[in-house]
Amino acid sequence: MAAPGPQPLRMGTSSGRWVLLATVLGSSMAMLDSTVVNVALERIGRDLGGGFSGLQWTVNAYALTLASLILLGGSLGDRFGRRRVFVTGVVWFALASLICGIAPNIEALVAARALQGVGGALLTPGSLAIISASFRPGDRAAAVGAWSGLGGLGAAIGPFLGGWLVEWSWRLVFLINLPLAALVIVVALRHVPETRDPQAVPGLDVSGTALAVLGLAALTWSLTGIGGGATPALLAALAVGLLGLAALVLVERRSRHPLIPTELFVNPVFTAANVVTLLIYGALGVVFVLLVLQLQTVSGFTPLQAGAALLPITVIMLLFSARVGALAQRLGPRLPLAVGSLIGATGLLLMRRIGPGSTWLADVLPAVGVFGAGLALIVAPLTATVLDAAAERHAGAASGVNNAVARAAGLLAVAVIPGLAGITGASYSDPATFDPGFRTAMLIGAGLLVAAAAIAFAALRVSFGGEPPAQRLPIERCAHCGVNAPQLHPDDRGSA
Repeated sequence: MAAPGPQPLRMGTSSGRWVLLATVLGSSMAMLDSTVVNVALERIGRDLGGGFSGLQWTVNAYALTLASLILLGGSLGDRFGRRRVFVTGVVWFALASLICGIAPNIEALVAARALQGVGGALLTPGSLAIISASFRPGDRAAAVGAWSGLGGLGAAIGPFLGGWLVEWSWRLVFLINLPLAALVIVVALRHVPETRDPQAVPGLDVSGTALAVLGLAALTWSLTGIGGGATPALLAALAVGLLGLAALVLVERRSRHPLIPTELFVNPVFTAANVVTLLIYGALGVVFVLLVLQLQTVSGFTPLQAGAALLPITVIMLLFSARVGALAQRLGPRLPLAVGSLIGATGLLLMRRIGPGSTWLADVLPAVGVFGAGLALIVAPLTATVLDAAAERHAGAASGVNNAVARAAGLLAVAVIPGLAGITGASYSDPATFDPGFRTAMLIGAGLLVAAAAIAFAALRVSFGGEPPAQRLPIERCAHCGVNAPQLHPDDRGSA
Protein backbone atom coordinates (compact mmCIF):
# COMPACT_ATOMS: atom_id res chain seq x y z
CA MET A 1 0.00 0.00 0.00
CA ALA A 2 1.39 3.38 -1.01
CA ALA A 3 2.29 5.80 1.74
CA PRO A 4 -0.06 8.76 2.07
CA GLY A 5 1.14 11.92 0.36
CA PRO A 6 1.33 15.39 1.89
CA GLN A 7 -1.92 17.03 2.92
CA PRO A 8 -3.28 19.53 0.35
CA LEU A 9 -2.53 23.14 1.18
CA ARG A 10 -5.03 25.92 1.77
CA MET A 11 -4.84 29.57 0.76
CA GLY A 12 -4.24 31.99 3.60
CA THR A 13 -2.09 29.59 5.60
CA SER A 14 1.62 30.02 6.25
CA SER A 15 2.44 26.80 4.38
CA GLY A 16 0.48 27.98 1.35
CA ARG A 17 2.22 31.35 1.37
CA TRP A 18 5.65 29.70 1.47
CA VAL A 19 4.82 27.59 -1.58
CA LEU A 20 3.58 30.66 -3.46
CA LEU A 21 6.75 32.55 -2.54
CA ALA A 22 9.02 29.81 -3.89
CA THR A 23 7.10 29.28 -7.13
CA VAL A 24 6.57 32.98 -7.87
CA LEU A 25 10.21 33.87 -7.25
CA GLY A 26 11.47 30.87 -9.21
CA SER A 27 9.36 31.44 -12.31
CA SER A 28 9.86 35.22 -12.13
CA MET A 29 13.63 34.76 -12.01
CA ALA A 30 13.59 32.92 -15.35
CA MET A 31 11.00 35.25 -16.87
CA LEU A 32 12.70 38.48 -15.84
CA ASP A 33 16.07 37.24 -17.05
CA SER A 34 14.73 36.79 -20.55
CA THR A 35 13.37 40.35 -20.60
CA VAL A 36 16.02 42.43 -18.84
CA VAL A 37 18.78 40.88 -20.95
CA ASN A 38 17.27 42.67 -23.96
CA VAL A 39 17.76 45.99 -22.19
CA ALA A 40 21.41 45.04 -21.55
CA LEU A 41 22.23 44.05 -25.15
CA GLU A 42 23.61 47.43 -26.20
CA ARG A 43 26.02 47.54 -23.26
CA ILE A 44 26.98 43.87 -23.75
CA GLY A 45 27.81 44.54 -27.40
CA ARG A 46 29.82 47.62 -26.50
CA ASP A 47 31.80 45.75 -23.83
CA LEU A 48 32.31 42.32 -25.41
CA GLY A 49 31.95 43.02 -29.13
CA GLY A 50 31.11 40.11 -31.39
CA GLY A 51 28.89 41.98 -33.82
CA PHE A 52 25.12 41.78 -34.04
CA SER A 53 25.24 38.00 -34.45
CA GLY A 54 26.77 37.83 -30.96
CA LEU A 55 23.78 39.74 -29.60
CA GLN A 56 21.40 37.49 -31.52
CA TRP A 57 23.00 34.43 -29.96
CA THR A 58 22.94 36.02 -26.51
CA VAL A 59 19.16 35.97 -26.86
CA ASN A 60 18.78 32.81 -28.91
CA ALA A 61 21.12 30.47 -27.03
CA TYR A 62 18.80 30.78 -24.03
CA ALA A 63 15.64 30.50 -26.14
CA LEU A 64 17.01 27.49 -28.04
CA THR A 65 17.62 25.22 -25.06
CA LEU A 66 14.50 26.45 -23.28
CA ALA A 67 12.21 25.80 -26.27
CA SER A 68 13.82 22.42 -26.98
CA LEU A 69 13.76 21.07 -23.44
CA ILE A 70 10.73 22.62 -21.71
CA LEU A 71 8.45 19.68 -22.52
CA LEU A 72 11.06 17.25 -21.23
CA GLY A 73 11.38 19.36 -18.08
CA GLY A 74 7.68 18.90 -17.35
CA SER A 75 7.97 15.15 -17.87
CA LEU A 76 10.97 14.88 -15.56
CA GLY A 77 9.13 16.71 -12.79
CA ASP A 78 6.09 14.48 -13.02
CA ARG A 79 8.22 11.33 -12.97
CA PHE A 80 11.03 12.13 -10.51
CA GLY A 81 9.37 14.75 -8.30
CA ARG A 82 8.31 18.28 -9.13
CA ARG A 83 10.10 19.91 -6.22
CA ARG A 84 13.31 17.99 -6.94
CA VAL A 85 13.39 19.00 -10.59
CA PHE A 86 12.31 22.57 -9.78
CA VAL A 87 15.13 22.99 -7.24
CA THR A 88 17.60 21.37 -9.63
CA GLY A 89 16.54 23.88 -12.27
CA VAL A 90 16.99 26.81 -9.88
CA VAL A 91 20.49 25.64 -8.90
CA TRP A 92 21.41 25.08 -12.55
CA PHE A 93 20.02 28.48 -13.52
CA ALA A 94 21.96 30.21 -10.74
CA LEU A 95 25.28 28.57 -11.66
CA ALA A 96 24.76 29.46 -15.32
CA SER A 97 23.91 33.03 -14.29
CA LEU A 98 27.21 33.23 -12.41
CA ILE A 99 29.08 32.14 -15.54
CA CYS A 100 27.14 34.74 -17.56
CA GLY A 101 28.05 37.44 -15.05
CA ILE A 102 31.79 36.75 -15.25
CA ALA A 103 31.95 35.88 -18.97
CA PRO A 104 35.18 37.29 -20.45
CA ASN A 105 33.94 37.29 -24.05
CA ILE A 106 30.81 36.91 -26.14
CA GLU A 107 31.46 33.21 -26.84
CA ALA A 108 31.55 32.37 -23.14
CA LEU A 109 28.41 34.42 -22.56
CA VAL A 110 26.51 32.62 -25.33
CA ALA A 111 27.54 29.22 -23.96
CA ALA A 112 26.43 30.22 -20.46
CA ARG A 113 23.11 31.49 -21.82
CA ALA A 114 22.50 28.07 -23.37
CA LEU A 115 23.11 26.53 -19.94
CA GLN A 116 20.67 29.04 -18.44
CA GLY A 117 18.02 27.82 -20.84
CA VAL A 118 18.48 24.27 -19.58
CA GLY A 119 17.86 25.48 -16.03
CA GLY A 120 14.84 27.46 -17.19
CA ALA A 121 13.40 24.37 -18.89
CA LEU A 122 13.65 22.46 -15.61
CA LEU A 123 12.15 25.12 -13.33
CA THR A 124 9.54 26.81 -15.54
CA PRO A 125 7.00 23.97 -15.97
CA GLY A 126 7.45 22.93 -12.35
CA SER A 127 6.25 26.26 -10.98
CA LEU A 128 2.57 25.90 -11.86
CA ALA A 129 2.67 22.10 -11.56
CA ILE A 130 3.72 22.45 -7.91
CA ILE A 131 0.81 24.79 -7.21
CA SER A 132 -1.66 22.53 -8.99
CA ALA A 133 -0.47 19.44 -7.11
CA SER A 134 -0.02 21.08 -3.69
CA PHE A 135 -3.22 23.07 -3.11
CA ARG A 136 -6.58 21.51 -2.45
CA PRO A 137 -9.01 21.74 -5.43
CA GLY A 138 -11.15 24.42 -3.80
CA ASP A 139 -8.14 26.72 -3.36
CA ARG A 140 -6.29 25.88 -6.56
CA ALA A 141 -7.85 28.61 -8.72
CA ALA A 142 -7.12 31.24 -6.07
CA ALA A 143 -3.54 30.01 -5.76
CA VAL A 144 -3.02 30.18 -9.52
CA GLY A 145 -4.58 33.65 -9.54
CA ALA A 146 -2.23 34.80 -6.78
CA TRP A 147 0.74 33.31 -8.66
CA SER A 148 -0.34 35.14 -11.81
CA GLY A 149 -1.01 38.45 -10.09
CA LEU A 150 2.24 38.48 -8.13
CA GLY A 151 4.10 37.58 -11.30
CA GLY A 152 2.40 40.53 -12.99
CA LEU A 153 3.83 42.85 -10.38
CA GLY A 154 7.25 41.36 -11.07
CA ALA A 155 6.77 42.00 -14.77
CA ALA A 156 5.97 45.64 -14.03
CA ILE A 157 9.09 46.04 -11.88
CA GLY A 158 11.36 44.15 -14.29
CA PRO A 159 12.06 46.88 -16.86
CA PHE A 160 12.94 49.38 -14.11
CA LEU A 161 15.12 46.89 -12.30
CA GLY A 162 16.88 45.77 -15.46
CA GLY A 163 17.51 49.30 -16.67
CA TRP A 164 18.78 50.40 -13.27
CA LEU A 165 21.16 47.43 -13.02
CA VAL A 166 22.52 48.00 -16.52
CA GLU A 167 23.27 51.61 -15.60
CA TRP A 168 25.78 50.15 -13.11
CA SER A 169 26.91 47.09 -15.06
CA TRP A 170 25.25 44.66 -17.45
CA ARG A 171 26.82 41.83 -15.44
CA LEU A 172 24.50 42.62 -12.51
CA VAL A 173 21.55 41.54 -14.66
CA PHE A 174 22.86 37.98 -14.28
CA LEU A 175 24.49 38.15 -10.86
CA ILE A 176 21.30 39.33 -9.15
CA ASN A 177 19.91 35.85 -9.80
CA LEU A 178 22.27 34.37 -7.21
CA PRO A 179 20.66 35.75 -4.02
CA LEU A 180 17.19 35.21 -5.51
CA ALA A 181 18.03 31.59 -6.31
CA ALA A 182 19.44 31.02 -2.82
CA LEU A 183 16.19 32.26 -1.28
CA VAL A 184 14.09 30.07 -3.59
CA ILE A 185 16.17 26.97 -2.79
CA VAL A 186 15.94 27.45 0.98
CA VAL A 187 12.18 28.07 0.90
CA ALA A 188 11.52 25.19 -1.50
CA LEU A 189 13.53 22.63 0.48
CA ARG A 190 11.95 23.64 3.77
CA HIS A 191 8.35 24.39 2.80
CA VAL A 192 7.40 22.96 -0.62
CA PRO A 193 5.97 19.40 -0.48
CA GLU A 194 7.25 16.84 -2.96
CA THR A 195 4.70 15.57 -5.49
CA ARG A 196 4.77 13.20 -8.43
CA ASP A 197 2.31 12.03 -11.05
CA PRO A 198 1.46 8.39 -10.28
CA GLN A 199 0.16 8.02 -13.85
CA ALA A 200 3.28 9.45 -15.50
CA VAL A 201 4.51 7.41 -18.45
CA PRO A 202 7.40 5.09 -17.53
CA GLY A 203 9.73 6.26 -20.29
CA LEU A 204 11.14 9.57 -21.52
CA ASP A 205 11.14 10.67 -25.12
CA VAL A 206 14.92 11.06 -25.38
CA SER A 207 15.03 10.60 -29.16
CA GLY A 208 12.33 13.22 -29.69
CA THR A 209 14.11 15.67 -27.43
CA ALA A 210 17.45 15.10 -29.20
CA LEU A 211 15.85 15.70 -32.60
CA ALA A 212 14.15 18.86 -31.35
CA VAL A 213 17.49 20.22 -30.09
CA LEU A 214 19.31 19.23 -33.28
CA GLY A 215 16.65 20.58 -35.62
CA LEU A 216 16.19 23.92 -33.87
CA ALA A 217 19.92 24.43 -33.29
CA ALA A 218 20.90 23.74 -36.92
CA LEU A 219 18.02 25.83 -38.23
CA THR A 220 18.80 28.75 -35.94
CA TRP A 221 22.53 28.70 -36.70
CA SER A 222 21.97 28.58 -40.45
CA LEU A 223 19.28 31.27 -40.53
CA THR A 224 21.35 33.59 -38.32
CA GLY A 225 24.37 33.26 -40.60
CA ILE A 226 22.52 33.42 -43.92
CA GLY A 227 21.70 37.07 -43.23
CA GLY A 228 25.34 37.81 -44.02
CA GLY A 229 25.40 35.61 -47.13
CA ALA A 230 24.72 31.95 -47.86
CA THR A 231 27.65 29.55 -47.71
CA PRO A 232 27.76 25.76 -48.31
CA ALA A 233 28.11 25.16 -44.57
CA LEU A 234 25.08 27.31 -43.77
CA LEU A 235 22.98 25.66 -46.47
CA ALA A 236 24.01 22.24 -45.18
CA ALA A 237 23.02 23.24 -41.65
CA LEU A 238 19.69 24.47 -42.96
CA ALA A 239 19.07 21.09 -44.57
CA VAL A 240 20.07 19.29 -41.36
CA GLY A 241 17.68 21.45 -39.36
CA LEU A 242 14.75 20.82 -41.66
CA LEU A 243 15.47 17.09 -41.83
CA GLY A 244 15.83 16.94 -38.04
CA LEU A 245 12.42 18.53 -37.50
CA ALA A 246 10.86 16.26 -40.14
CA ALA A 247 12.38 13.24 -38.37
CA LEU A 248 10.95 14.58 -35.09
CA VAL A 249 7.44 14.35 -36.54
CA LEU A 250 8.01 10.73 -37.62
CA VAL A 251 9.50 9.73 -34.27
CA GLU A 252 6.65 11.34 -32.33
CA ARG A 253 4.11 9.41 -34.38
CA ARG A 254 5.72 6.11 -33.39
CA SER A 255 6.71 6.90 -29.81
CA ARG A 256 4.83 5.17 -26.98
CA HIS A 257 5.39 8.24 -24.78
CA PRO A 258 5.71 11.23 -27.14
CA LEU A 259 6.57 14.71 -25.95
CA ILE A 260 4.30 16.00 -28.71
CA PRO A 261 1.17 13.85 -29.21
CA THR A 262 0.68 14.16 -32.96
CA GLU A 263 -3.03 13.40 -32.71
CA LEU A 264 -3.44 16.93 -31.39
CA PHE A 265 -2.76 18.27 -34.88
CA VAL A 266 -5.61 16.23 -36.38
CA ASN A 267 -7.85 19.01 -35.07
CA PRO A 268 -7.64 21.84 -37.65
CA VAL A 269 -8.45 24.45 -35.00
CA PHE A 270 -5.48 23.36 -32.88
CA THR A 271 -3.20 23.46 -35.92
CA ALA A 272 -4.47 26.88 -37.03
CA ALA A 273 -4.13 28.29 -33.50
CA ASN A 274 -0.50 27.18 -33.38
CA VAL A 275 0.20 28.71 -36.79
CA VAL A 276 -1.27 31.96 -35.49
CA THR A 277 0.92 31.57 -32.38
CA LEU A 278 4.00 31.10 -34.58
CA LEU A 279 3.31 34.30 -36.51
CA ILE A 280 2.34 36.45 -33.53
CA TYR A 281 5.16 35.40 -31.23
CA GLY A 282 7.64 35.63 -34.08
CA ALA A 283 6.72 39.29 -34.46
CA LEU A 284 6.84 39.89 -30.71
CA GLY A 285 10.21 38.22 -30.26
CA VAL A 286 11.98 40.50 -32.71
CA VAL A 287 10.16 43.63 -31.48
CA PHE A 288 11.35 43.31 -27.92
CA VAL A 289 14.95 42.73 -29.00
CA LEU A 290 15.20 45.53 -31.55
CA LEU A 291 13.04 48.18 -29.88
CA VAL A 292 15.27 48.59 -26.82
CA LEU A 293 18.32 48.73 -29.10
CA GLN A 294 16.63 51.39 -31.24
CA LEU A 295 15.79 53.47 -28.20
CA GLN A 296 19.36 53.34 -26.90
CA THR A 297 21.39 53.40 -30.12
CA VAL A 298 19.31 55.79 -32.22
CA SER A 299 17.05 57.76 -29.88
CA GLY A 300 19.63 58.24 -27.11
CA PHE A 301 17.62 56.70 -24.26
CA THR A 302 19.49 55.36 -21.23
CA PRO A 303 18.99 51.64 -20.38
CA LEU A 304 16.63 52.63 -17.57
CA GLN A 305 14.58 54.85 -19.88
CA ALA A 306 14.50 52.17 -22.58
CA GLY A 307 13.28 49.52 -20.14
CA ALA A 308 10.69 51.80 -18.58
CA ALA A 309 9.41 52.79 -22.02
CA LEU A 310 7.79 49.36 -22.30
CA LEU A 311 5.86 49.67 -19.02
CA PRO A 312 2.54 50.69 -20.70
CA ILE A 313 2.39 47.24 -22.28
CA THR A 314 2.47 45.62 -18.83
CA VAL A 315 -0.17 47.97 -17.45
CA ILE A 316 -2.55 47.43 -20.37
CA MET A 317 -2.13 43.66 -20.19
CA LEU A 318 -2.80 43.56 -16.44
CA LEU A 319 -5.86 45.80 -16.71
CA PHE A 320 -7.62 44.28 -19.70
CA SER A 321 -6.54 40.68 -20.34
CA ALA A 322 -9.09 39.16 -17.95
CA ARG A 323 -11.89 41.27 -19.46
CA VAL A 324 -10.88 40.16 -22.93
CA GLY A 325 -10.97 36.53 -21.78
CA ALA A 326 -14.59 37.00 -20.70
CA LEU A 327 -15.41 38.75 -23.99
CA ALA A 328 -13.85 35.94 -26.00
CA GLN A 329 -15.98 33.43 -24.09
CA ARG A 330 -19.08 35.16 -25.50
CA LEU A 331 -17.84 36.00 -28.99
CA GLY A 332 -15.37 33.21 -29.66
CA PRO A 333 -11.67 33.76 -30.47
CA ARG A 334 -12.01 34.80 -34.11
CA LEU A 335 -12.74 38.52 -33.79
CA PRO A 336 -10.52 39.27 -30.76
CA LEU A 337 -7.55 37.55 -32.39
CA ALA A 338 -8.07 39.12 -35.81
CA VAL A 339 -8.74 42.61 -34.49
CA GLY A 340 -6.00 42.36 -31.87
CA SER A 341 -3.43 41.28 -34.46
CA LEU A 342 -4.36 44.19 -36.72
CA ILE A 343 -4.14 46.64 -33.81
CA GLY A 344 -0.74 45.16 -32.90
CA ALA A 345 0.40 45.60 -36.51
CA THR A 346 -0.68 49.24 -36.31
CA GLY A 347 1.45 49.63 -33.20
CA LEU A 348 4.49 48.27 -35.05
CA LEU A 349 3.89 50.71 -37.90
CA LEU A 350 3.79 53.52 -35.34
CA MET A 351 7.11 52.28 -33.94
CA ARG A 352 8.69 53.12 -37.31
CA ARG A 353 8.33 56.75 -36.25
CA ILE A 354 10.76 56.19 -33.36
CA GLY A 355 14.13 57.53 -34.43
CA PRO A 356 16.69 60.27 -33.75
CA GLY A 357 15.33 62.85 -31.35
CA SER A 358 12.21 60.84 -30.48
CA THR A 359 10.59 61.46 -27.11
CA TRP A 360 8.71 59.01 -24.94
CA LEU A 361 5.48 61.03 -24.80
CA ALA A 362 5.17 61.97 -28.47
CA ASP A 363 6.66 58.91 -30.21
CA VAL A 364 7.11 55.91 -27.91
CA LEU A 365 3.94 56.03 -25.79
CA PRO A 366 1.45 56.05 -28.71
CA ALA A 367 3.25 53.13 -30.38
CA VAL A 368 3.63 50.89 -27.32
CA GLY A 369 0.13 51.83 -26.13
CA VAL A 370 -1.49 50.69 -29.38
CA PHE A 371 0.74 47.62 -29.46
CA GLY A 372 -0.19 46.75 -25.86
CA ALA A 373 -3.88 47.10 -26.69
CA GLY A 374 -3.42 44.58 -29.48
CA LEU A 375 -1.65 42.14 -27.17
CA ALA A 376 -4.43 42.45 -24.58
CA LEU A 377 -6.91 41.26 -27.24
CA ILE A 378 -4.65 38.41 -28.37
CA VAL A 379 -3.14 36.54 -25.44
CA ALA A 380 -6.08 35.16 -23.46
CA PRO A 381 -8.18 34.07 -26.50
CA LEU A 382 -5.18 32.47 -28.19
CA THR A 383 -4.09 30.28 -25.28
CA ALA A 384 -7.70 29.43 -24.44
CA THR A 385 -8.34 28.39 -28.06
CA VAL A 386 -5.43 25.96 -27.91
CA LEU A 387 -6.78 24.35 -24.74
CA ASP A 388 -10.36 24.25 -25.97
CA ALA A 389 -9.30 22.50 -29.19
CA ALA A 390 -7.68 19.62 -27.29
CA ALA A 391 -9.31 16.75 -25.45
CA GLU A 392 -9.26 17.19 -21.68
CA ARG A 393 -6.70 14.40 -21.26
CA HIS A 394 -4.35 16.32 -23.59
CA ALA A 395 -4.87 19.77 -22.01
CA GLY A 396 -1.42 19.86 -20.44
CA ALA A 397 0.32 18.57 -23.56
CA ALA A 398 -1.58 21.05 -25.75
CA SER A 399 -0.52 23.97 -23.58
CA GLY A 400 3.07 22.71 -23.49
CA VAL A 401 3.19 22.37 -27.27
CA ASN A 402 1.79 25.87 -27.72
CA ASN A 403 4.33 27.24 -25.25
CA ALA A 404 7.17 25.55 -27.15
CA VAL A 405 5.83 26.84 -30.49
CA ALA A 406 5.75 30.39 -29.13
CA ARG A 407 9.32 30.18 -27.84
CA ALA A 408 10.56 28.63 -31.07
CA ALA A 409 8.82 31.40 -33.01
CA GLY A 410 10.73 34.10 -31.14
CA LEU A 411 13.94 32.11 -31.55
CA LEU A 412 13.62 31.82 -35.33
CA ALA A 413 12.38 35.38 -35.79
CA VAL A 414 15.40 36.84 -33.97
CA ALA A 415 17.60 34.65 -36.19
CA VAL A 416 15.97 35.63 -39.50
CA ILE A 417 14.32 39.07 -39.44
CA PRO A 418 17.32 41.27 -38.50
CA GLY A 419 19.30 39.84 -41.44
CA LEU A 420 16.38 40.42 -43.81
CA ALA A 421 16.18 43.98 -42.53
CA GLY A 422 19.90 44.59 -43.13
CA ILE A 423 20.99 44.55 -39.47
CA THR A 424 24.29 42.66 -39.41
CA GLY A 425 27.83 43.01 -38.08
CA ALA A 426 28.43 46.19 -36.12
CA SER A 427 25.37 47.98 -37.50
CA TYR A 428 23.63 47.84 -34.12
CA SER A 429 26.11 50.42 -32.82
CA ASP A 430 25.78 52.77 -35.82
CA PRO A 431 22.58 54.86 -35.65
CA ALA A 432 22.68 55.67 -39.37
CA THR A 433 22.70 51.97 -40.26
CA PHE A 434 20.55 50.54 -37.51
CA ASP A 435 17.67 53.01 -37.89
CA PRO A 436 16.56 51.96 -41.41
CA GLY A 437 17.04 48.31 -40.45
CA PHE A 438 14.77 48.75 -37.44
CA ARG A 439 12.08 50.37 -39.57
CA THR A 440 12.23 47.50 -42.06
CA ALA A 441 12.06 44.93 -39.26
CA MET A 442 8.95 46.59 -37.82
CA LEU A 443 7.36 46.44 -41.28
CA ILE A 444 8.11 42.71 -41.49
CA GLY A 445 6.70 42.20 -37.98
CA ALA A 446 3.54 44.07 -38.95
CA GLY A 447 3.22 41.77 -41.98
CA LEU A 448 3.42 38.72 -39.71
CA LEU A 449 0.63 40.10 -37.53
CA VAL A 450 -1.55 40.85 -40.55
CA ALA A 451 -1.04 37.26 -41.74
CA ALA A 452 -1.99 36.03 -38.27
CA ALA A 453 -5.16 38.14 -38.40
CA ALA A 454 -6.13 36.65 -41.77
CA ILE A 455 -5.60 33.05 -40.59
CA ALA A 456 -7.47 33.66 -37.34
CA PHE A 457 -10.41 35.21 -39.16
CA ALA A 458 -10.57 32.42 -41.74
CA ALA A 459 -9.78 29.33 -39.66
CA LEU A 460 -10.92 29.98 -36.09
CA ARG A 461 -14.67 30.08 -36.65
CA VAL A 462 -15.36 28.34 -33.34
CA SER A 463 -16.95 29.07 -30.00
CA PHE A 464 -15.63 28.07 -26.61
CA GLY A 465 -17.16 25.16 -24.77
CA GLY A 466 -17.03 24.22 -21.11
CA GLU A 467 -15.50 26.58 -18.61
CA PRO A 468 -14.72 30.17 -19.55
CA PRO A 469 -11.11 30.67 -20.62
CA ALA A 470 -10.51 33.04 -17.72
CA GLN A 471 -11.21 30.16 -15.33
CA ARG A 472 -9.31 27.49 -17.21
CA LEU A 473 -6.09 29.36 -17.77
CA PRO A 474 -4.19 32.01 -15.82
CA ILE A 475 -4.01 35.23 -17.79
CA GLU A 476 -0.61 35.98 -19.30
CA ARG A 477 1.38 37.92 -16.74
CA CYS A 478 4.38 38.77 -18.87
CA ALA A 479 5.14 42.26 -20.04
CA HIS A 480 7.20 40.84 -22.89
CA CYS A 481 5.17 37.81 -23.85
CA GLY A 482 7.06 37.42 -27.09
CA VAL A 483 9.98 36.40 -24.99
CA ASN A 484 8.22 34.57 -22.21
CA ALA A 485 5.56 32.82 -24.29
CA PRO A 486 2.09 31.73 -23.16
CA GLN A 487 1.55 30.36 -19.70
CA LEU A 488 1.72 26.62 -19.19
CA HIS A 489 -1.51 25.04 -18.10
CA PRO A 490 -1.49 24.44 -14.34
CA ASP A 491 -1.99 20.73 -14.94
CA ASP A 492 0.71 20.55 -17.62
CA ARG A 493 2.53 17.23 -17.49
CA GLY A 494 4.96 17.90 -20.30
CA SER A 495 4.02 14.67 -22.05
CA ALA A 496 0.65 13.18 -22.61
